[in-house]
Amino acid sequence: MLYPDIAIPDERIPRAAAPALQHVLDTYASETNKVAAVWRGFTDADLGYRPHARSSTVADILKHQLLSERRFFGEFLGSPEPPAVAVVPSPLAVASAIARFTELAVPRLAFLAAQPEAWWQVRVPFFDVERERIWVVWRRILHTAHHRTQLSVYLRLLDRPVPPTYGPTADASWDGADPTTSVEAAGRR
Repeated sequence: MLYPDIAIPDERIPRAAAPALQHVLDTYASETNKVAAVWRGFTDADLGYRPHARSSTVADILKHQLLSERRFFGEFLGSPEPPAVAVVPSPLAVASAIARFTELAVPRLAFLAAQPEAWWQVRVPFFDVERERIWVVWRRILHTAHHRTQLSVYLRLLDRPVPPTYGPTADASWDGADPTTSVEAAGRR
């Protein structure tokens, strides 16, 4: 995807010590860019928005994303992380949340890049179970995608453009985009 503002450009993604795991770093950086693109769709006036009384506010989700990533990387993966109290910007604003999200992601990429292949296969505590580190990283990426999608729905409910993440949206497309919305497209080999 090409975004007007890229949080982590390709040249800032380090090379993995275990080349077969480069895709994990590339995916984490790409997901960070996708999250930043969705967050940019909000204004500070939207931070209190929630589509239902039992839904989280935009601000709640931004805070959760920042704190949850810190916990996953620090507690479960052993990445050097700032104290939790220093993670969420104060006052919270959309621009400061995006900046902090990116600022925290860049050193995590370096941490992941330095790990040998065997490190990824070690089982570590994950809440009340144990999982391999590679599983924890992919779970983190999926958790991030979940909240990014949640906020994409909020944008649509606010009648705002939804940026592309894995392909075009009703609001953004480009030459060469080929979404699979028909049996014909799905049947291509």
